[in-house]
Amino acid sequence: MSLSGQVPAARSAPHQQPGPTTDADTAADHAAVEALLRCLLREDGVAVREGPAVRVALGDAGPVVDIPLEYHSPTGWHRFGAVPAPGGGTLDAAALARLLCADRRADVAAEFAARVADSVRRTAGHLAARGGEPAATPFLEAEQALLLGHPFHPTPHSRQGVGDAEAERFSPELRGRFPLHWFAADPDVVQLDEDLIGPLPAIFARLAGPGLERPPGTVVFPAHPWQARDAVTRPGVRALLDAGQLHDLGPAGPDWSPTSSVRTLYRADAPVMLKTSLGAEIADSRRENLRSEMRRGIAVHRMLDAGLKRVLHGAHPGFDVLRDLGWLTLRGPGPDGESGLELVVRDNPFGPRDRVQCVAGLTAAQPAADTGPAAAPAGRSLLGRTVHHLALHTGRPLAEVADTWLRRYLDVVVAPVLWLYAEYGLGLEAHQQNTLVVLDPDGWPIGGRYRGNQGYHFSPTRSSTLARWLPQDVREDAATWSTDAVVDERLGYCVGVNNVLGLVGAMGAEGLADEHRMLARVRTFLSGVRAGQADQALRAGDLITTLLDAPRLRCKANLRTRVAGLAAPPGPRTNRTVYVDIANPIATPVVGPIADPVAAG
Repeated sequence: MSLSGQVPAARSAPHQQPGPTTDADTAADHAAVEALLRCLLREDGVAVREGPAVRVALGDAGPVVDIPLEYHSPTGWHRFGAVPAPGGGTLDAAALARLLCADRRADVAAEFAARVADSVRRTAGHLAARGGEPAATPFLEAEQALLLGHPFHPTPHSRQGVGDAEAERFSPELRGRFPLHWFAADPDVVQLDEDLIGPLPAIFARLAGPGLERPPGTVVFPAHPWQARDAVTRPGVRALLDAGQLHDLGPAGPDWSPTSSVRTLYRADAPVMLKTSLGAEIADSRRENLRSEMRRGIAVHRMLDAGLKRVLHGAHPGFDVLRDLGWLTLRGPGPDGESGLELVVRDNPFGPRDRVQCVAGLTAAQPAADTGPAAAPAGRSLLGRTVHHLALHTGRPLAEVADTWLRRYLDVVVAPVLWLYAEYGLGLEAHQQNTLVVLDPDGWPIGGRYRGNQGYHFSPTRSSTLARWLPQDVREDAATWSTDAVVDERLGYCVGVNNVLGLVGAMGAEGLADEHRMLARVRTFLSGVRAGQADQALRAGDLITTLLDAPRLRCKANLRTRVAGLAAPPGPRTNRTVYVDIANPIATPVVGPIADPVAAG
């Protein structure tokens, strides 16, 4: 990919893979091409102006082509036509991926293209297999809606080491369902935190059901079937099995459903959800629970019970944090102290009719219902359906309803996240997949939830009040604390770019409202937050000022991160996340005032 932003001279096109052959193939490939182009333009800082086409340099060693621009987005949520190949025809996603990595090592370029192709193939499988059957609950409806994947990720559905039969059982996009895989261990090799919800072993035994037999005196616990297969091959776990301290009991009990993260499992009639480790690579990383994350999740639970919940609900009664209630692991069988069977127990407060939905699934683009030879993902998202329903129900213009929906969302979902950071120094990486919105029966936002123990940050300069609620061991853990610069960067991206700008872009690309007007709404909201913080000793002033006025914002670069991970030497896992600066559309003035819409009846 081009790292300089300069447009090189046109080169001849490389050999192309055979193109898509079915409607599902076409839609999946086009979604991948659009995601690659969005990533490229954003991460290379290419300014896209309105017009019939955009001129794009496809990597340092690739051609310069004019790509049809079907929708221009101030937030980067552009829509494109087919990418022309200089020698004629069009480029599919794998061929485009090779061009974007032409300046890298040959093995990196080949591996990247292969993973793009794998993601496209799996996406096509999702589209071909999914019918019109409804989801089991409103919660699962959004968790299973990401058929096309992350709109700014080059390989959202790449799942290394996962066969097609396994994918059919375990993928949320295919409405997978499966029983848990169970183990039993001697109590002296089990480490758990259970003092908040009662005995975890008893809870696990109830989840397993009456038919599960286990050796007397052992602790029974579940694992994801993927992870069970992987973990038993690890030397530390194998040693426990051989010594008779760990017993593989196999699958048992009722079916569970994967959520959008793939590894967190849900059952509508269960009191808890289970965040499992996975011995597979999803998108661009192995998803395994780390002890530091498990401890941090339980620490936030303790803080909420110690007093944080009371003050949070006093200021923002519609917002809450989805609790990690406990965790279990095996004691030290691996070199890093992790067995691969780490398990987080998460609260499940959602009944089968509760309309609580993941924002990433709510905004996810859907394939067109009527596909054809040039089909592109253009169907109505869950949010689009909601806004259209509200417009029909209230008799108000679509754009006015969209503006009201966004305003309410900002008030009940985003404002509490900013307040927690301003008042108590607790930063939540509330990107769209970690954010849930609570809707009333008509579809208006009335509350929000945050989930994800990987995304807690504690600011040492803003957390003096918060610290009194922190458990002593967490308070003394240096890894708990982040500098304000780091928290501002993470929240600026997760809350500002991914969540808010992603919501504006998705609504604009679907034709629900004009993005410039929605950006003005965001600016009005942030200005109000800043004005309300004027007299506070502790405030998220730097973050709010950055979102409002900085010409550029820090943004995770998913394309560069993906390629950097492939190019990195083998060895211990490290954080290879790449950030870039992108233009800030919130700071761009919008001509003309934006009027408050009439309140919904």
